[in-house]
Amino acid sequence: MARDYYEILGVSKDATQAEIKKAYRKAAVKHHPDKNPDDPGAEDKFKELGEAYEALGDEEKRAAYDRYGHAAFQGGGGGGRGGFHDPMDIFSQVFGGGGGGSMFDDLFGGGGGRRGGGGSVKKRGSDLRYDLEISLEEAATGAEKELEIEKYAGCGKCSGSGSKSGSTGAKSCSSCGGRGVVASQRGIFIQQTTCPECRGAGQVIADPCGNCQGEGRAQAPERVKIRIPAGVDDGTRLRSTGKGDAGLRGGPAGDLYVFLHMKEHDVFQREGDDLYCEVPLPFGKAALGGELEVPTLEGRSTIKVPAGTQGGTTFRLRDKGITSLSSGRKGDLHVEVQVEVPTRLNSEQKEKLREFTESVGEENSPMEEGFFEKAKRFFDI
Repeated sequence: MARDYYEILGVSKDATQAEIKKAYRKAAVKHHPDKNPDDPGAEDKFKELGEAYEALGDEEKRAAYDRYGHAAFQGGGGGGRGGFHDPMDIFSQVFGGGGGGSMFDDLFGGGGGRRGGGGSVKKRGSDLRYDLEISLEEAATGAEKELEIEKYAGCGKCSGSGSKSGSTGAKSCSSCGGRGVVASQRGIFIQQTTCPECRGAGQVIADPCGNCQGEGRAQAPERVKIRIPAGVDDGTRLRSTGKGDAGLRGGPAGDLYVFLHMKEHDVFQREGDDLYCEVPLPFGKAALGGELEVPTLEGRSTIKVPAGTQGGTTFRLRDKGITSLSSGRKGDLHVEVQVEVPTRLNSEQKEKLREFTESVGEENSPMEEGFFEKAKRFFDI
């Protein structure tokens, strides 16, 4: 399950926008991949921070998140292309620079982070999101799925370089002067955004490839296989490293995030790792007792029903639920029986049932007797 955005940024739910921005700035600098080259988890943490700030740093998005949670940003149905904004773009916008400003010099010793300032034209590809619906059986046992995704793939004509000659052939971007960002003024405020010409790289290709127009990539469908582990639940997020959009001009590919959604089952309801179902119990077997076949995800099983079993009685079958994704232990199956009353009786059967009812009498109806005792106290009879 996705973590709470407020928890990721370390702020309370009534934090001001200034406090949210301050918390993001502090955490983003701490976990920036360029500051932690030996920490493999820094990049994931940095992405997570960017996603949290993108949701909470905007008043409208924050209001939607407060009301609907992560569902506010989920695409509808089936699957498809989508994604989070590049965390480097978010970082650049918050700190007001694309690599050429003094703030970046202070943070990274003049290196300018990962973009701009005459650096490489390569840029990491975007992360993608895919919403996948699976059955309860697939969640219980695990499965392998093949997804077809429309994404950016490396250009085969220029081998991803973006240049006709196959070399970088880069020159400083004239739109942003090599900084990777452009500024616009609104009243007394100056807003900086990623340069649309070079997309934040600070450089452009001098002799762009005609097939990909200098990007080093082009949109194309691709089949991706993913393994779904046993025990996943609704909302589980799977990550496939490097299966997102291809990077700009040979940059590293983004990741693919697959969000799982559970189909409604005809028989079972799931609560955590436990399963619940209702099974009809014939009237005669409820009165006399016997064995009753019940369904499980692994096939049929048999339970012993004691004589006099009432409707609504629940039987627990241990280890017939879902395997826990975290502990590996199996949940239980809870079977609630509903006593069936015959609806089509011939005259002979009706007569025998009347004789049976008269022979039993009220003294052998504990539920009825208990109910009327309560009713007498309620109505003060």
